[in-house]
Amino acid sequence: MQAIEITSPGGPEVLKPVVRPQPSPMPDQVLIRVHAAGVNRPDCLQRMGLYPVPPGASDLPGLEVAGEIVAVGDDVERWRIGDHVCALTHGGGYAQYCVAHAWHCLPVPDGMSMAHAAAIPETAFTVYSNVWMRCAIQPGESLLVHGGSSGIGSTAIQMAKAKGHTVVVTAGSEEKCNFCKQLGADIAINYRDVNWRDALEQAMPDGIDVILDMVGGSYVQPNLDSLKPDGRYALIALIGGAVVQELNIAGILRKRLTFLGSTLRPQTDLAKAAIAKQLEQDIWPLLSIGAVVPMIYETFALADAAKAHALMESGDMMGKLVLTTSDD
Repeated sequence: MQAIEITSPGGPEVLKPVVRPQPSPMPDQVLIRVHAAGVNRPDCLQRMGLYPVPPGASDLPGLEVAGEIVAVGDDVERWRIGDHVCALTHGGGYAQYCVAHAWHCLPVPDGMSMAHAAAIPETAFTVYSNVWMRCAIQPGESLLVHGGSSGIGSTAIQMAKAKGHTVVVTAGSEEKCNFCKQLGADIAINYRDVNWRDALEQAMPDGIDVILDMVGGSYVQPNLDSLKPDGRYALIALIGGAVVQELNIAGILRKRLTFLGSTLRPQTDLAKAAIAKQLEQDIWPLLSIGAVVPMIYETFALADAAKAHALMESGDMMGKLVLTTSDD
């Protein structure tokens, strides 16, 4: 099969097309003929040598795919050859064929293209597990999303608005802020033009209930300061750095705050299966009726994965990037 290999740690140019043996599914896995694969920041980190491949995972990048099941393991009960699915993978998505745990597969939503379906799993699993399962956002509560125009952000905005929440985002340009508002964000703050913490305090003087943060670094203290009593803060990435120079944690005690951190890939198969089950019950109906739509900024041929990584790292995009196989 055709695949994209990380030849050595480095920039986008280290991604090279190769020919690899087609994988075979384990008893609890399915083999998917990949029509499309999502591109995500963890792929870039893996390419740079900053995101080690977990034991047992493919060394090929790619954490989400959509396609047709062409083989099933002996223990798989739900899926059949010919089923169209999207799946959260443990790696290996940048290829014409990819194995995935049967429990981590979900049906392609009604009427949705494979490219759009491939843009769902990584972001949907991440947003839902953090905002709804771990932070347990409640009806009527507010959500602040940093990086509102990203794949994670665009998904979080739509999910939260579909469920009736007030959504505030930060983004790095007026164009990106307008994009977020079109998706349903109630307030979009351009952090390059204003101090986002001051703008948030003016717009939401009572504070925020739940924060989804991909930045970390200098955002940690103002995030804690922005939370209401009993607020919850989910940190899911460290674009702004892993070190905080000074942190006043008194507010965590005084306001009874919950500060959570997580990454998706290292979680157990059972943990991911539990997320998939909840997603299918709670979010898949919204995808099927178009209340939540994966926002694709650009698609690339599989062989052009390096171009997709370069675009992602430039920041000049809104929503998701997707790779498509040559026979799609």
